[in-house]
Amino acid sequence: MIVDPEKPFEIIYSLFSHEYLGLLLDSYVIQLDEQGRLSLANQNISSVNAHEFSSKLDKADFELIKLMDSMQQDQVVKKYNKRNLKPKEFLRKIYEGKGVNESIQKLIEENLEITRSKIFPLLKGKRFFEMGNDGNPIWKEIEVADEKATVLFHFRKNEENTHYFPTIKYKGTKLEWQYRHGFLVCHNPAWLVVNNMLFSFAKGIDGNKLKPFLNKKFIVIDKRFEREYYRKFITQLLSVFDVYAEGFDIKVERGNPQPILCIADLPGNLGVDMFGDAVENKVEDQVVFSLKYQYGDYTFDSAESINNSVRLEENGEHYIFHKVIRSKEKEKAIIKYLEERGLDFDHGKRGMSKTKAFDWISQHLDRLEIEGYKFEQKESPRGKVYHIGQAQISIEVQENIDWFDVNAQIKFGIYLVPFAKLRKLLVQGKTEFELPNGEFAVIPASWFVNYSELFSFLEDKGNTGQLVMRKHHLALAKTLESGNLVQLTLSRKLEQLRDFESIEDYEIPGKFAGTLRPYQHAGFNWLRFLNEFKFGGCLADDMGLGKTVQTLALLAHEAEVNQGQTSLLVMPTSLIYNWELEARKFTPDLKILVYTGTQRVKDPYRFSDYDLVLTSYGIIRLDINILKEFFFNYVILDESQAIKNPGSNIAAAVNQLKSKQRLILTGTPVENGTMDLWSQMNFINPGLLGTQHSFKKQFLLPIEKQNDKNKAQKLHSMIKPFILRRLKSQVATDLPEKITNVKYSAMTTEQENVYEEVKNYYREKIISDIKATGRNTQQFTLLRGLTQLRQIANHPKMVRDDYEGESGKLEDITYMLQSTISENHKVLVFSQFVRHLSIVKEYLDKEGIPYSYLDGSTKDRQAQVEAFQENDDIKVFLISLKAGGVGLNLTKAEYVFLLDPWWNPAVEAQAIDRAHRIGQENKVIIYKFISRNSVEEKIMALQNRKLALAGELIGTEESFMKSLDQDDIAALLA
Repeated sequence: MIVDPEKPFEIIYSLFSHEYLGLLLDSYVIQLDEQGRLSLANQNISSVNAHEFSSKLDKADFELIKLMDSMQQDQVVKKYNKRNLKPKEFLRKIYEGKGVNESIQKLIEENLEITRSKIFPLLKGKRFFEMGNDGNPIWKEIEVADEKATVLFHFRKNEENTHYFPTIKYKGTKLEWQYRHGFLVCHNPAWLVVNNMLFSFAKGIDGNKLKPFLNKKFIVIDKRFEREYYRKFITQLLSVFDVYAEGFDIKVERGNPQPILCIADLPGNLGVDMFGDAVENKVEDQVVFSLKYQYGDYTFDSAESINNSVRLEENGEHYIFHKVIRSKEKEKAIIKYLEERGLDFDHGKRGMSKTKAFDWISQHLDRLEIEGYKFEQKESPRGKVYHIGQAQISIEVQENIDWFDVNAQIKFGIYLVPFAKLRKLLVQGKTEFELPNGEFAVIPASWFVNYSELFSFLEDKGNTGQLVMRKHHLALAKTLESGNLVQLTLSRKLEQLRDFESIEDYEIPGKFAGTLRPYQHAGFNWLRFLNEFKFGGCLADDMGLGKTVQTLALLAHEAEVNQGQTSLLVMPTSLIYNWELEARKFTPDLKILVYTGTQRVKDPYRFSDYDLVLTSYGIIRLDINILKEFFFNYVILDESQAIKNPGSNIAAAVNQLKSKQRLILTGTPVENGTMDLWSQMNFINPGLLGTQHSFKKQFLLPIEKQNDKNKAQKLHSMIKPFILRRLKSQVATDLPEKITNVKYSAMTTEQENVYEEVKNYYREKIISDIKATGRNTQQFTLLRGLTQLRQIANHPKMVRDDYEGESGKLEDITYMLQSTISENHKVLVFSQFVRHLSIVKEYLDKEGIPYSYLDGSTKDRQAQVEAFQENDDIKVFLISLKAGGVGLNLTKAEYVFLLDPWWNPAVEAQAIDRAHRIGQENKVIIYKFISRNSVEEKIMALQNRKLALAGELIGTEESFMKSLDQDDIAALLA
């Protein structure tokens, strides 16, 4: 290495002449001597070694080095040297002798000229040299001018000829540049070296216009060629550069450009419906805007790059040049003005669908005319003349008894258009129609966007010609009103539906045996309000916030005011027992019929003897021909996502049910997609979101495929009054420190068979042994038998490896896990059986759900805790009783699942207390999973009874065993 990068150095750029390629440039690093002067120690610098000297290189240096690398002869010939000759040999072949190839020479020179034009602007502020014949890169320094020079062309006409020559000024001073050994280093644009300075020029002059004068004072134009020269050369020169003339006139005109917007019709094969979808793959007609500027009698297309226009006037041998100078600043202001109003141009043109184009014109016409804009129409291929003017629509929506009356006035210019006619055109997807004066009016695109839903939901009221809209489209009307698109008149009471918090407070019915928290009371008020207006509703509160008690409070009210009327509650089979327990607890006066099982009496008239009928989705599907014969007061669907697929048998069945009102309950109204919402909303308020087909076009595709935020917002507004969803975080102040829920699960048939087999074996063994030898000697057998029954109640795989059936409890656990995960909550899952956790773990692995895991054998205990705490993707923490008893700080959890009840309630409380500490930051909801008709359910009953009697906790499993008498054991194994 000649130059040491650790010592002072400087980068310079040097110009040299190649024997074939002409003027080239290269980059060098020069070592500085002790006085900081350039020394003779130098070396070439390229992109390969530039990083070694990066301490003194800036962005421009790296770019210059890269460009100069491309000028090296091996790089220059690379793309043309197909036979892989040595670069020097290849150049000699195409520039000399028989192999001369002028076409390749021209291509090479064009590429080099482009590279030079990129290099010289970057040299400003750099040290630039001319290389000596001996290869010394710093032979002669050339100063790079920091400002552009200007050129003035002089023409002097006399009776015999015209003299022509240019003068150059730099910083306002005339530059002596002729006969000074100057030379051009780049022609397009011109870069001139003279007097050891490198000059560039304003207006990017072509170097060929300067080159003839490097060693010549002027050029003489003979009289014979004068007219042709004036017409072509001087006219062209004058349009770009400054000219001084003697012997002929130059008249310069300046002015304010008047913008002209030209519109041209480009027909497609028109065919879009009111939702903007192409019909039969046809394309909507287009309008192309183009912009012109008018200066007096002269007009320029905005896409034209010329700054000026020159016209030659000839009077014999007297010439007058008329030069119009464009105001680029004012033209830019015009373009900016249009861009700010949504009309931006590409190369002077802007294409737009016809409906959007005339929408834009209608919105901006008045202001544009005030600003002096003119419109021009080019002749349409179809011979049409379009109406250029304002299109106005005024719609009034008034509340009537059972509907909204809708009235509208449509105006195009001075012409009134019947509302019914325009609505028909919009619904059919037609975009234009003929006015009485023969012009064609184009319906603005914004009308399709703003009013398509409104028009599609309108209905004809008999033969009166009055258009009406159902009241459950209140939100749509309010949205249009807020956008100043309609005038809306509502009663004070209906106004309240916009914000359920302003709804009046209703008294809790006397038949409801419970207390509602404030947010639950607000939900009850909302349900009552919907009831008064005969609207259907979706109660979509977060899991664990009490959708059940709010619904039961409503049913208690209905039992008071609508005696003798029956409501139907439909749910998954696994929830029927829970609902029955809750209903009997909170509404003990209600007469309840559980309509399930193979022994159910299929008589719909029997329903009238009850206030509430509980059944499952499966039964609805099987018995729909029976159930649809009865007219219910309410039909309520719990876990209504069961009907999310509108094409399913269950959805078809429930929609055949007849009732005065409808209500759905779900924590996840949307699981898979937007269509889930349509199916459920259509059940509670038929027609609210239009037909399934129109909903798909109007909302589903724009939202899911095009990410249309406006459509999503409009859909949200339409359904908002009929969905009440409170998250746990929103109502946390109304929650106790912890809420405990019991989740009853039904065992599957296979599971129940295994359970009965084991239960019968231990019952016979234990009862007979107790009678013979006393209970104390059989305590171990009893514990083993009860433990096995508890395990089977969880999953028979825990005791039988060959079991291939399902578990009812596991189905409920996995469903609840999916619900909490989908709602973005974290959950602790406790079990005292590691085998039970393993079964859950297998499910999570299969579904690809990440989790933390902790049992007695876990080595990285803290790592598992940190992963759950810090990784948002991990929503589940599986914890065994022994491992999770102490030392856990899990502040991110919001739910606790207790997969199996413990003998000792204190141990259960200990696990909950792990979450209770968490509850200081997050309200915690606890779910206990209990298998119905199993030892688990009976253990809970025994615990409650004995705790109530003793008034204290039972401390150990052994003490629990000792507390059992003969009847207790018989009850456990019954």
